[in-house]
Amino acid sequence: MKKLAVLTALGVALLAGCGGDDGDEAAAPTTTAAASCDKAQLKLVTSGKLTVGTDNPAFGPWFGGGTPKGSKWEFNDPSTGQGFESAVAYAVADKLGFAKPEVTWVVVPFNNSFKPGPKKFDFDINQISVTDKRDRAVDFSDSYYDVNQALVSLKGAAIAKAKSQDDLKQYRLGAQIGTTSLDYINDNIQPERDARVYDSSADAVAALNGKQIDGIVVDLPTAFFLVGAEEVKNGTVVGQFPNQGGEQEHFGMLFEEGNPLRDCVNDALAELKDDGTLQQIQQEWLSEKTSAPVLQ
Repeated sequence: MKKLAVLTALGVALLAGCGGDDGDEAAAPTTTAAASCDKAQLKLVTSGKLTVGTDNPAFGPWFGGGTPKGSKWEFNDPSTGQGFESAVAYAVADKLGFAKPEVTWVVVPFNNSFKPGPKKFDFDINQISVTDKRDRAVDFSDSYYDVNQALVSLKGAAIAKAKSQDDLKQYRLGAQIGTTSLDYINDNIQPERDARVYDSSADAVAALNGKQIDGIVVDLPTAFFLVGAEEVKNGTVVGQFPNQGGEQEHFGMLFEEGNPLRDCVNDALAELKDDGTLQQIQQEWLSEKTSAPVLQ
């Protein structure tokens, strides 16, 4: 990356000017640390390849482009580069020096991604909200998207008329296991009946379509996608929920704990924010999916 190269060159020049044996000894670790984001020196699952994980199916608007013949993805193949998270991943890869063919995608079930232990990916990008509990087992990048939770129900259902979280307490809600959407139901809405928990987002959608539950909680852009793409038949976005409990909820790329690649990705994200690229990607894929009434 350009900024890193400039800083590396400056650091070497300053150290060279110090002179003496002590200066030479100090130069080695400084130069090595600064050069650690050079593509050839990155710690990768597969040498020369950037391996990125996400779940299957890969829902829009996070992923798009459908599934080319032979693809192992059910809805959208991340390698198309379409959809918000796919576009972000390729933009980060470019900053790290990887061409598109050098990026490989692997299937990682959402609830497995933040379990402790070795990873088969360099980073995972899958609408994973950063929480203290998850952060104890893995590492996260800085935010690439700040998010609110939202409620999806069926048009004409009584729950669709809700104006507040109190109005939701009498209904049966559902969410995917291990998500902050499920946490929001349990910690903030606190309905009178236990939330239904599903192994995948697709299972939760199927339950709503089958009228087994009254509504599902998902992040806001996903809510608009489920309705707009008619994944939820005759669906409606009832509203979004305000952030509660302090820090704004946000998505981060996930890394094996201690992976130095995280710092390099943070440098890349900072550049993408500074040069406006991240905002452009968000505008392209999420701009029409950010407005809904707030359910206080």
